[in-house]
Amino acid sequence: MTEKESTGKSTKVARPSKKQAKKKRRIWPWVVLAFLLVFVALPAGLFAYAYSQYSVPEPKDLANNQVSTIYAGDNQTQLARLVPPEGNRTHVQLDEIPEYVQDSVLAAEDRDFWDNSGFSFTGLGRAVVGKVTGNEDAGGGSTITQQYVKNTLVGNEYSYVRKIRELIYSVKMTNEWDKKDILNAYLNTVYFGRNAYGIQAASNAYFDKDAKELTPEEGAMLAGLIQSPSGLDPRVNQEASEDRWNYVLDGLVGMGDLTQEQRDGMVFPETRDPAEYSAYTEAPGANGHIKDQVIRELEEVGITENEVSTGGLRITTTIDMNVQNNTIQAVDDQMAPLQEDARAASVTIDPKTGAVRGYFGGHDSNGWDYANAPLQTGSTFKIMALAAALQQGIGLDTNYSSAPYQLPGSDLVNNVGSGCGVCSLREATKQSLNTSFLRLQADLKHGTQDTADMAHALGVAKSLPGIDKTLTEKGKQPFEGIVLGQYQSRPLDMATAMSTLANQGVWHNPHFVQRVENAAGDVLYEHPDDGGERRVSSNVANNVIEAMEPVAAWSNGALAGGRTSAAKTGTTQMGDTGNNKDAWMVGATPQLATAVWVGTADNTSAIFDQYGGIMYGAGAPTKIWKAVLDNSLANAEFQNFPAAYPMGFGNTGAGTAAPAYDPSWDSGAEDTQNYETPVEEAAPEEETKPAQPQKKPESPKPAPSPQRGNNGNNNQPPAQPEAPSLDDLLGPDGDLADLLG
Repeated sequence: MTEKESTGKSTKVARPSKKQAKKKRRIWPWVVLAFLLVFVALPAGLFAYAYSQYSVPEPKDLANNQVSTIYAGDNQTQLARLVPPEGNRTHVQLDEIPEYVQDSVLAAEDRDFWDNSGFSFTGLGRAVVGKVTGNEDAGGGSTITQQYVKNTLVGNEYSYVRKIRELIYSVKMTNEWDKKDILNAYLNTVYFGRNAYGIQAASNAYFDKDAKELTPEEGAMLAGLIQSPSGLDPRVNQEASEDRWNYVLDGLVGMGDLTQEQRDGMVFPETRDPAEYSAYTEAPGANGHIKDQVIRELEEVGITENEVSTGGLRITTTIDMNVQNNTIQAVDDQMAPLQEDARAASVTIDPKTGAVRGYFGGHDSNGWDYANAPLQTGSTFKIMALAAALQQGIGLDTNYSSAPYQLPGSDLVNNVGSGCGVCSLREATKQSLNTSFLRLQADLKHGTQDTADMAHALGVAKSLPGIDKTLTEKGKQPFEGIVLGQYQSRPLDMATAMSTLANQGVWHNPHFVQRVENAAGDVLYEHPDDGGERRVSSNVANNVIEAMEPVAAWSNGALAGGRTSAAKTGTTQMGDTGNNKDAWMVGATPQLATAVWVGTADNTSAIFDQYGGIMYGAGAPTKIWKAVLDNSLANAEFQNFPAAYPMGFGNTGAGTAAPAYDPSWDSGAEDTQNYETPVEEAAPEEETKPAQPQKKPESPKPAPSPQRGNNGNNNQPPAQPEAPSLDDLLGPDGDLADLLG
């Protein structure tokens, strides 16, 4: 029954009037319009405005801090790596990365990369589906471009604002950059775990090879790591890593970059043990001291340590790995049987260029660099006085007495072992006679100052950390003991001085750096190939060399096959104990100059030979020196030093005014030690007694290099062998300031 039937009344349904219906129809477009304005036009406008305001840097301006690498002279052997604070990264060009590695990264992270506009709806959709279904292999919603923008421009803060900025930058970068540039930049910055940023560092971290050598299997494994670098490391979770690897390979098949047959034949690759790899290993062993020298040297030419540490520089040094390996081997062989605290240093320089070919300051890369440490030099310093004397016209045939020598005060200096009575400077050099050289030094126009000035001229640093002025007595004229090695110089200095003499008096700045290139391959610095600077006449240098030629054989260190050499041993005695604390051998061939020091870790205790006896220069230092040069020059031609022409006339020096020779002078009685001058002790080589035990010096650094001046003539004719005298080289205040800058 209807309502009408039950009530007897009709019921009407209310209908909107035409006016109301029309009004509703007019409201609906406005609602749509408002919706479009709020949710489409306004965001689009804001996006367009932001798009116009954002500026995307050029690819080169987004270069991230990168690892700098120091190489030996062969430009292949790595000596050191300098890792920036935020991680291990080395830039490589896209064409150095195999295409199958590039494709693997796209299969893992952005399969629509070549077609999308920096933002991928399909990628986002795939990520959403993956989240819903629990498929962790589906990947994230961010494109490669977005990931790169996040890593380099907007950061990874979790916020909508950051995400919008990321989207704007990604779209604009896609419109302004070449896609290859984006991919290249991404592959050089993305994190792969093991503190490896970029494909090159990752290739080394996981497979110990360059990126260009990766196999397809290895490339796919690395690509799979990007999603979760630490969790997908095969050494952490082998199963998860293999699952992700399979996902990448399947993607390559789906993209048409890999056939199913190829895919079926692939085997998951083995990775290196993380324990054998350290992203922060900068310079193992002896290389650490080479690294320090390189950094200091580059600072002198205007390349800061920060630039070296973060700039992705390729630094080629002068180190010859043949010489370097022979140096380390020689040191290890000779130091093995010695006391636990025995230490050694060895520096080898090319006399013709000043290039450091071998450098050993210790095996502790972060420890004390003995090759760069100020140490008492013993009788090796006699060559400085000899050069000064020759410069002043006192020839090698000049005779000097080896009688005891009275120093100012009450000290009487003797020679221990056989003296010569009265003999030439040639013989005095070979026998290293203290008293003869003290008399020679007394004959110099300015005495001990001339010895110091000649040492500086040949290459001994004028200042060192902790020593404001070297080779002086509190800033004044040095004591007589300078000729016997009383004052401190470095093994690097002594190798430099020998190089200058071996190069006929032409000094070259000792250097470790040959060339520096940035990540783009541009040369930032190259050591100038100049002619050096003449410091003494060629004939003075040649005469010193001639006097030193018999010494190696005299000290049981003659080079193999009778190869010509010039050498000088030296030792420093430890107080009145009769023991030695420093033992030296310095010398050269025409091709290489080498200085060797052997002592103890603190340089205040005695150094003994393998039998517990006193260490002399003819012991471990000479054996190291000989092994370095014999092995380094094994395949080199035999060369002779230029002939020396007599300087002055054979005569009797003023220092021979002494009583007739008495054999008792050679009895070896110990001399007194009231005066602060070292004294020779040993034969056939020598030992020098210091004024007092020396404390371990401050951390050594190279002194500032002298400025270069005009190049000298390296081939003077015999009729005009003399360069300007030492007096001419001296400034008005009596030092070598004008010469050394």
